[in-house]
Amino acid sequence: MDLGLRGRVAVVCGASKGIGLAVAEALAAEGVLLALCARGKDELKAKAASIEQRFGVEAIHCALDVRDDGELRAFVQWAAAHFGRLDIAVPNAGGPPAKGFLETTTAEWDSAFAANLRSVVAVAQAAIPHMRRDRFGRIVAITSYTAKQPSPGLVISNALRPGVAGLLRSLSNEFACDGITANAVGPGYVDSERTREVLRGQAAMRGVSYDEAVAAAMTDTPLGRMATLEEVAATVAWLCSRQAASTTGQTILVDGGSYRGL
Repeated sequence: MDLGLRGRVAVVCGASKGIGLAVAEALAAEGVLLALCARGKDELKAKAASIEQRFGVEAIHCALDVRDDGELRAFVQWAAAHFGRLDIAVPNAGGPPAKGFLETTTAEWDSAFAANLRSVVAVAQAAIPHMRRDRFGRIVAITSYTAKQPSPGLVISNALRPGVAGLLRSLSNEFACDGITANAVGPGYVDSERTREVLRGQAAMRGVSYDEAVAAAMTDTPLGRMATLEEVAATVAWLCSRQAASTTGQTILVDGGSYRGL
């Protein structure tokens, strides 16, 4: 299927590894020009160069922390100025620490708010004026299945991810008339370091081994395995496509059936 994305321009946050990198590669494979950001300068530079070589698209990059509101907004504006347009925005950041409620600190709550909710606000506010000009835009935030189903040991994520869903629903209501969609992709257990961190936290809370925590997680996953990074990225790419023009305000879960709601 041709997703109709060749020549589009995307900003992708947290793009040096994990889901962010997989999304950048999936979009590059569709001919999307990229502006990538992440905290690690050297790793980001190497991954951007690899993408350019493998896919033949330009991939500019900037090292920053998405918790820095001013730097993040400036990055989005820089990307739009460099390419002369901006069509796709993928806010993405590492998840909050995995721990029980009484073990969390005010600093952890503040950091997670800045990384996982306020950064989505910053990216959207900076990107939408450019998208409105061309009457095409795709905002796809990477969140978590905890947006719909709280998970043990992820109390901060459980609290903040639904806030992102509410924000995106609000954006979909306000900007659909401008050809802009706003969605989230909510991974469940993914074969990534973030998932391993979560499972280590759950093991500690339950007083079981890491292997036992993994086994319990897979028992709760009807698919019986973790999702791959590529499967998550493919969902993001489709939401960015011309074919997904009528899909907005949604949180699409890539969780192997773990969510028990309707």
